[in-house]
Amino acid sequence: MSLWYRTDAPTYEAKRSKSIIHPFSVKGYGGLTINPYQGCQHRCAYCYATYEWSPDFYDKIYAKSNAPEVLEKELAAWKGDTIDPVMVASATDAYQPAELKYGLTRKCVQILQKYNAPYYVFTKSSIIERDIELHARYSRNCLVVWSITACSEKVRRVVEPGTPPARRIYQAIRKFADAGVPCAVNVDPILPLVTDTEGELDAIVRGCRDAGVSHVFGAMLRMRGDIWERMKAVLALLGVESAAERYRQLYGFKEPLNASYVSCDRQYANNILDCLKEKVRRAGMSTDFPDHMGPKKIDRSSLGQTTMLSYT
Repeated sequence: MSLWYRTDAPTYEAKRSKSIIHPFSVKGYGGLTINPYQGCQHRCAYCYATYEWSPDFYDKIYAKSNAPEVLEKELAAWKGDTIDPVMVASATDAYQPAELKYGLTRKCVQILQKYNAPYYVFTKSSIIERDIELHARYSRNCLVVWSITACSEKVRRVVEPGTPPARRIYQAIRKFADAGVPCAVNVDPILPLVTDTEGELDAIVRGCRDAGVSHVFGAMLRMRGDIWERMKAVLALLGVESAAERYRQLYGFKEPLNASYVSCDRQYANNILDCLKEKVRRAGMSTDFPDHMGPKKIDRSSLGQTTMLSYT
């Protein structure tokens, strides 16, 4: 628990990377991703990116200082005429507080735009507001996806203590929507017995509608050994009655949990997800990923030109 629920600020360290754009696959969906940072200050208890190879994930943030230059080289040498949408980012939050210091996400996005690469940003942060104009000028070819797991601040301060309040995130979404940037919300993960209530789902959907979100989708929490250890602490702090026993029943595992991932009971999960989808549809939003986010023809016409890597 000490590696997760702490109030100390993490330390930052710059490192150099040999490559930056990589393929990834999640639940049958494949694509490309870049991660300008390793580690994350948001301290989400359910984080899927906290593997054994990164024991200091919450407490030491590595900034890949040469990420923009490496990305430029990789796109300039890209094999093929088209490029799939690039996720920014899959194993960290690209707009966590480290971005205020290093600005690596902005620089990488500028390079993606230079080569006409489509991209979608996943974030829980309001820091992305600094880049509204950057994303707005590329609105035909991008998507910003905010991850919102709960509106209850009592829950959020325990489950994801390093994130801004939900109302602050919705304010940021409203600004992007008003600027013409396609916006989506990913309700992922939905935590059984915690954030899967009618009231919580109603609050999230209502907030999305009022903020101008066009697409809302979600998924249930997947369990893994290290995640379960943190979730047991979450459930205890939130006072969920008989939580450990009920989770073992819902996920069908015995301790110690050694499997890579364990999914929630299918019927239970389908009931929750169908409920969310119905609420989204009734609010006039879509439950699908936007159609405009597909492969695009890569643009090499600017090869040899210097990309403006700044906050101008």
